[in-house]
Amino acid sequence: QTVVDFERLAEHASAFQGHDVGFCCLGTTKAKAGADGFVRVDRDYVAQAAELARAGGCKHFVLQSSQGANAQSSFLYLRVKGEVENLVQAVGFDRCTILRPAVLLCKRQESRPMEWVTRQFLGVVAQVFPTAYSVPVETVARAMVACVLQPGEEKVKVLENKAIHELGKA
Repeated sequence: QTVVDFERLAEHASAFQGHDVGFCCLGTTKAKAGADGFVRVDRDYVAQAAELARAGGCKHFVLQSSQGANAQSSFLYLRVKGEVENLVQAVGFDRCTILRPAVLLCKRQESRPMEWVTRQFLGVVAQVFPTAYSVPVETVARAMVACVLQPGEEKVKVLENKAIHELGKA
């Protein structure tokens, strides 16, 4: 494990050398980082990390994005996620897999009361519609690993929430 300073990521290019596969789950919230900070972390840092990974020999990049990602969206979150998907694809990896999970179900160390309420509600909804509105983070992690282990012909593959559930249980 290597700790890097994302504000000076280019100085850490050696950390990105010699890896066949790159996994990226980097992200923050607008509430935590402000709008500019959110864009810097979720788009700029991710795009720069992808470029460094490709320059270092990475062949397959796996990006966790978001359900509804769309570079043309009027919503900042979805627009930034769509923009970074486009930027990562443009880097030119041999294979690029983009996962678009719905609401991530996980326990957080920090307090987010409204998110907690939403997760409780979605946990109940998931009993009836298990792949519609949420996904456990463990399922996303398993899907990320599984997509690397499965041979694929597509240069870019986008996995929506239902496919993440299926692949994460395989």
